[in-house]
Amino acid sequence: MNNDYSIARRRMVEKQVQGKGVKDTKVIEAMLRVPRHLFVEDALQSQAYSDFSLPIGEKQTISQPHTVGLMTEALELKGGEKILEIGTGSGYQAAVLAQIVHRVYSVERIISLARRARKVLDAIGCRNVHVKVTDGTFGWEDQAPFDGIIVTAGGPAVPDKYLQQLAVGGRLIVPVGQRGSQRLKRITRVAENKFDEEDLVDCRFVPLVGKHGWREGDY
Repeated sequence: MNNDYSIARRRMVEKQVQGKGVKDTKVIEAMLRVPRHLFVEDALQSQAYSDFSLPIGEKQTISQPHTVGLMTEALELKGGEKILEIGTGSGYQAAVLAQIVHRVYSVERIISLARRARKVLDAIGCRNVHVKVTDGTFGWEDQAPFDGIIVTAGGPAVPDKYLQQLAVGGRLIVPVGQRGSQRLKRITRVAENKFDEEDLVDCRFVPLVGKHGWREGDY
């Protein structure tokens, strides 16, 4: 069965990640190493390498493989960075980042998801991922600045906390828009008080819930 998953994972990367335009070899190699099927419920493991998102409980999802590859590539990682992830979810995105960077600081607001993600991350040896349960719209201030910030939930605007916690030269990858319809943006801090913003693609993420995002019931 493990060999079957290995074959499925390689096919996923070739067709859904490389086949849809992701070229960064560091990202490709990272996704080949991470056993995506361990980050979903047992009943869904046979679908783990398909090109769609899957439910992980608590009305949350694990993003489709191409989205994970695209967002990771958009950070333009060299290796050795310190990255902030908003929305641990299943832990899969953090695990992919952990193959490339020095440290990943991941924030999750739902305790049950954070606990399960921590268990799987430990099981596959991702000891360079730190997980905290809190309102993700505040970021992780006492570990800032970050070389990159990746947000796996869509808010109505970019929380100012993220901009404040981004190092000069760092990149923020964040979906912005209404529920069910956002634009994925890349914001680069080019100087202390200057940010360049790019639109990447249309996307659809679960809501970014918190004081500086959507309030419960508002979306």
